[in-house]
Amino acid sequence: MFFDKDNRHIIALSNLQRDKTALVRIDPENPDQPEVIFEHERVDVWWAERTPIRQNLAAVYYVTDKKYSVYLDSIWAAVATDLERLLPGEELYFNAMDDAEEHFIIRTYSDVSPGDFYSYTRSTGKLDFLVNMNPELKAYDLAPMEAISYTARDGTPIQGYLTLPATGPVKNLPVVVMVHGGPLSRDLWGYKPDIQMLASRGYGVLQINYRGSWGYGKGFAQAGFKQWGQLMQDDISDGVDWLVNKGIANPKKIAIYGASYGGYAALAGLTFTPDLYACGISYVGPSNLFTLLENLPAYWEPEKEMMYEMIGHPVEDSALLHAISPAFHANQIKAPLFIAQGANDVRVTEIESEQMVQALRNRGVDVVYMLKENEGHGFRLEENRLEFYKAFCGFLEDNIPAASSRKKP
Repeated sequence: MFFDKDNRHIIALSNLQRDKTALVRIDPENPDQPEVIFEHERVDVWWAERTPIRQNLAAVYYVTDKKYSVYLDSIWAAVATDLERLLPGEELYFNAMDDAEEHFIIRTYSDVSPGDFYSYTRSTGKLDFLVNMNPELKAYDLAPMEAISYTARDGTPIQGYLTLPATGPVKNLPVVVMVHGGPLSRDLWGYKPDIQMLASRGYGVLQINYRGSWGYGKGFAQAGFKQWGQLMQDDISDGVDWLVNKGIANPKKIAIYGASYGGYAALAGLTFTPDLYACGISYVGPSNLFTLLENLPAYWEPEKEMMYEMIGHPVEDSALLHAISPAFHANQIKAPLFIAQGANDVRVTEIESEQMVQALRNRGVDVVYMLKENEGHGFRLEENRLEFYKAFCGFLEDNIPAASSRKKP
């Protein structure tokens, strides 16, 4: 990450010889014996910062249900304590500061706001509001995001987030299971425009940090290796069952949606658990793991062996890849499907969507296909994003309609 104040030791994040990533100090002359500065028993350390001029180790961050900060520098600790008093319940970020660490630009963040910016003066404790990131959202009832956990079928605790409509019934709801990409990534607590869009229209949204996700230790991440469509998908299915058993989700009105790996999970959900979902949305998601690995972009060449370790080798694990590739089992899909693809995507190429669409249309299965010639791995142009989300909401309304008359952002 950076050198220590003495300019001799290295401050780093490391999970060598340990399960959870820790913040360590490394002596280059004795690198095999790092000094642990901070560790958390349940999760990885996320990041750390140092003061810009004094070069003191200032703060370390980790994420359980939310982001938490441990301040190691006395000045930053005092500032944070005062800000927590002035801005209770907000996630705080030290966005910028002057060299003297007298004047700070602070950003706040929450599940129902993209955030505010403030100016804070350390000597006086004066806090001045600067700007809200999106003041128009104050006209709407935004839905809070709740951290949840449940037990998977093999006894493993799985964590995630649940967002329910801010008003109206919270039982027997239509639900969208939103699967994060990566898969070596994770969902976090906070403001998400697409989640608020769905909640404002009467949908519950379930996010799951399935095995293979980042942040819960090396073992949890590696438990997802060569488990696409299997253990990783089971964790998602178990989350759906948990939500149905609690009476929150209407079992006849559950959709699965995701982008990239999440798009694969949407296809896998409809393919391998066809009775669980009423419809699915795959956004730049791979359908055939052979062609996915064959068409990896050139800049991923150094990581190809790691991809084989995580997903499977196209020769040595050919039976596995065939078994877990939805394109080879499209005959099992019964529910309507919406696929969105960028023609210029070099990671998940157009063939991934084309072969799935063709296989389904040959069987007469309802599939909506949105192909954008000027997009890559995810839509970036505003007009395409608006068209996608309009079609997305229309697709849900056609297949799992929600009873909502709320004002919609």
